[in-house]
Amino acid sequence: MTWGSIVKKGRILIVDDAMENIQILHQALQDEHDVLFAMNGTKALHMAQHQLPDLILLDAMMPDMDGYAVCAALRASELTRDIPIIFVTALKTPEDETRALSSGAADFISKPVNAAVVRARVRTQLTVKFQSDALRELTLTDSLTGVANRRAFDERLDAEWRRCARSQMPIALILVDIDHFKNFNDAYGHQAGDACLKKASEAMGRAAMRPQDLLARYGGEEFAILLPYEDLGGAEVVAGKVIDEVARLAIPHERSSVGPILTVSMGVVSVMPSDRFESAMMIRSADALLYEAKAEGRNRFKSKGQ
Repeated sequence: MTWGSIVKKGRILIVDDAMENIQILHQALQDEHDVLFAMNGTKALHMAQHQLPDLILLDAMMPDMDGYAVCAALRASELTRDIPIIFVTALKTPEDETRALSSGAADFISKPVNAAVVRARVRTQLTVKFQSDALRELTLTDSLTGVANRRAFDERLDAEWRRCARSQMPIALILVDIDHFKNFNDAYGHQAGDACLKKASEAMGRAAMRPQDLLARYGGEEFAILLPYEDLGGAEVVAGKVIDEVARLAIPHERSSVGPILTVSMGVVSVMPSDRFESAMMIRSADALLYEAKAEGRNRFKSKGQ
């Protein structure tokens, strides 16, 4: 797959209070991109939060909320701060361009626009964005298992915690530990141990398949499954599936006190985020429940709602 083929899939949000300007830009871009539009700043911010475009073409002069205010609001939001913005405006002076770039825009195009120039500038910004996204994905991925790493988990937990708090929805966490993994490595070697971690992570991924769910390698043989908008009952269902999926692998483990095949133990907790209950407390609660599951014989989960 080439960068050019990826760029053709870009989602563009056009923000302008004049329909004729939107139509001109739409005609220039519709053959190569998925094009959305908004005719005021408030609508643009709502669409950016919910549609997450790859690029925004933003008019500077609009009533109620001008382009600079929209740009500032986009940059202030964790969800939208990395979306590149091209100002497309009737303003033409060097001072206008400097102000736009200083406010966080990636590029500046003066009206009336040239369709070929718009397409070229859009391709350039999308290429940069997708390359940056790919590099960032590498820094957030565990190199052995291919699932999210601890850094990705920490970032996602922070974002989902605040989102669930705003919407007053529960969030659940499952901490998973592979039973007697050190004994497994001692018996079969580290190469077999690495293969075991890969297969086990794939099994866990089959148990948590909603788009919003996150499976991360938390450290060593420990994994974390983050379940936004999930209550305790739903989280327990996922934990049960993890046990079943890992058992289905039937990976031999002759040095386990649990049985002849690989098993896992889990701590499961679901909470309603609030000022009185921080995300770190949820992690500690899940860890304590994981310890209880191990103490009671492993190959099980212990759960609790907060």
